[in-house]
Formats: sequence, structure tokens, C-alpha cells
Amino acid sequence: MTATTRLALTAAAALAGTHAYATNGMNLEAYGAKAGGMGGASFAYDSGNSAVMNNPATLGLKPDGRTDLGVGLTVLMPDVASRHPMAGESTSSGNAYYMPSISWMHRAGTLTWGAAVLAQGGMGTEYGAGSRLFAYGLDSSGNPAPMSGEDIRSEVGVGRVMFPLAYQVNEALTVAGQIDFVWATMDVRMDIDGHTFSQLVAGTPGVGSVSGSLLSAMPPATIDYARFDFSDNNDFNGKAKGQGYAGKIGFVYQLADGLRVGGTYHSKTAINDLTADGATVKVGTSLGTQTMTGKITVVDFQWPETYGVGMSWQATPDLMLAGDIKHISWADAMKNFTLRFETTGGSMTSVMEQNWKNQTVLMLGGQYMLASNIALRAGVNLASNPIPDGTLNPLFPAIIKNHYTAGLGWRLAGGHSVATSLTYAPKVEQTNPNTGITSSHSQSSLRLNYNYSY
Repeated sequence: MTATTRLALTAAAALAGTHAYATNGMNLEAYGAKAGGMGGASFAYDSGNSAVMNNPATLGLKPDGRTDLGVGLTVLMPDVASRHPMAGESTSSGNAYYMPSISWMHRAGTLTWGAAVLAQGGMGTEYGAGSRLFAYGLDSSGNPAPMSGEDIRSEVGVGRVMFPLAYQVNEALTVAGQIDFVWATMDVRMDIDGHTFSQLVAGTPGVGSVSGSLLSAMPPATIDYARFDFSDNNDFNGKAKGQGYAGKIGFVYQLADGLRVGGTYHSKTAINDLTADGATVKVGTSLGTQTMTGKITVVDFQWPETYGVGMSWQATPDLMLAGDIKHISWADAMKNFTLRFETTGGSMTSVMEQNWKNQTVLMLGGQYMLASNIALRAGVNLASNPIPDGTLNPLFPAIIKNHYTAGLGWRLAGGHSVATSLTYAPKVEQTNPNTGITSSHSQSSLRLNYNYSY
């Protein structure tokens, strides 16, 4: 790897923590413009360097002796709003999130290896200060009461540095393994009304629990709201940070001329707890407001285990069809959202139940060569919604289901090529029966990739 390439990878690492609003739960529906144009299907054909997030075994489909340097950008454009019959509607101003990537891959004989940096996914909403939706709630006695009126926002970002190695076993079979260094960041500025906080104190099933010595330090008064606040307002990092690792394996096998099958397994991450100093917990009561400053810990935030299989068929010299099915194990990774707050006066741990459901995602796509160097792509990405009604939070409405995609690839002279894709996800609405809040979410995304082969 040249010094220029190493410098580019280092620069991308500084950017790849960019927050995102993801679409299969918190996961992007596709990685790379080629797969992005084909509904995300990518397990059984050469999807370029983006194979590090699809199926690393397909890196071994590159021609022997080839090196690929790739640069990409994904722009996610969510349209999120939440409403309540008594409070009206508030719209999130978080409507554009930028996700860069850079990669370098080389094949020599039976081996293909390299490195890549990529912003993987996350969630984000920006309701701002003075939002009508968050102006009032119920106090711990069940009466209407004002909340903080301060900024309401959330951002979760996950990035990876990845090191794949693919090995061609024989003319039909290629296998691969990959090590990923993973980091996660988070901002949360969240008000919880007094009624919900009292349910947490009581350990109400389906809501969660709160415990710790700081509870006894709170004034004996009616609680209007509790506020968790840790945010650095940085577009490229969150205030709470953690890092860890993960792994991937994969295979691709040629069943017959033009017909391949592929499969991959992505492990659950092992990220240490996300921590931030200078966080605040504010409790508004009938006797006044109490503000505490200390350390916040997001306990055991992980990216889920994922696995899937797929096929590709070169139906004619100009037409390729592909289809994948993927399982995302959200139920294990997103059972609870746990915040531990520590200050000199004691500690408090809040466990908010999430109980996300696992997702099965069907990805179908096709590519047609309009000319020898111009490819037209289209596809669909079909999934269920992983979030139960009873735990839907307007700060984390990752409820998108289906996506419709189109793309274009253009191979230029001198080893240069560019690709782009556009995804549209129609609006989904969902209501939490416990809060009466309805969240709606639709989304578009644009992908741009440049590749230089030498």
C-alpha cells in the first residue's frame, strides 16, 4: 500500500464516524452504489470493494493482479415527524446525513486482501428546543405538567476499519475471513415525563426500571420530568464513545456457468460501554429543578449478528439477476437501552425496554448492460419493522420497511469508473399506544462511488 493510500485511509477514519439514519432498523439497506442500485443484493457477485460490508468472499472474484482504490459517499435524507392528538406535530430537522468510505484491495494469485474504512449506520433525530410535542407530559401524579423545553435530539453513529482476506480454494469456490475494528458514538438529549419516570421507578414490565442511590436524594415531590443530556453537537462524533471489534466470514461458489451462490456471517460486535463525562441529569419537580453533573455510561450497546445467503445468475451476456435473503438479530442486540449515571453523590441506572424484533430482509435486483461500459440497475429491498408499538420512541423511529432502488454504472478509460444509485423508502407510520405518539418516517438515499483499477 502506498503512502498516499495510507494517508487517505487515515483521513477517512476521521470522517467515518459520521452519524446516519439507517433503514433496515439501524442497518443500511445496501453498501456501495452497485449493490445500492440492486436492492442491496450482493452476496453472490462482484460488488466491488463494498464486499467488505456485503460478502468479503466476493473480493476473490476480481481478476488476478488487479488493485482497486475506491472512494464513496452515501447521503441519507430522512423525513421524520411525530405527532400527538393534544400536542400537534413536530418535524425532525435532521434531514441529511453524510457517510464517506475509502478502500484499497489487491488480488495476487489465490489471495485477495486490503483495508477499508466505512461509516456503517445509526440513527438520528433533531427536534430542537421548544418543540410542541415535547412541551408537556404527565407528572408522576398523572396530571399535565411542562417539561424542560430544551433541545431534544438523538444521534447514534457506528464506523468500521476492516481487513479482509479472501482465498480461492479452486476454480469454483472462494472463502474469506475478515477482522473489523468498530467504534460507536452517541448523543442523547431526552426528556422523560414524570408519569413514565414513575413507571421506571416501579419497574413496570414493558417500560423498564430505574434504580440507584440517587433516587433517595431526590426531593419528596411530584416529578414533572427527568432529562438525560449528553451531546457535543459535533457532526462527526458523539459525546459518548466506545470501541471494539467484530468479524465476518463468507463464501461464494459457482454452481454452473453464469450461476453462483454465496453466503456470509457477520458476528455481533464486542464494543465496550460508551462513556462521556460532563453529562447532566435534570429532574423537574413541583418544588423546583434539581440538576446533577457526572459521568454517563451507555451499557452494552452492540451491533447485531447478521447472516444470509444469495444467488446471482448471468441470464444473458447483458442481463444479470441477483437475490439475497438476510437475517438481522435485533432481538439480542436491542433488548434494552441502559444508561448509568454516576456523580459524587451516588449513581442511578435507567433501563428502558426496547424489545426489538429480528428482521428478515429480502433483496432482489438486476443489472442490464446498455452498452459495453454502461450498466443500468434496479431492485427492491423488502423488510419487516423491528420496533414494537409499545416501545416506539420518537427519538429512535427506525421503522422503515421497504425500499425501491435504481442505479447506473459507467466504466471510463484508463481504469476509472463511477457508479451512482438512488433509493426511495415510502412513508411508514406507527403509534405507541402507551404514549399516544404517532411517528412517521420516509427516506431517500443517494450513493456515489469512484473506483480506480490498476
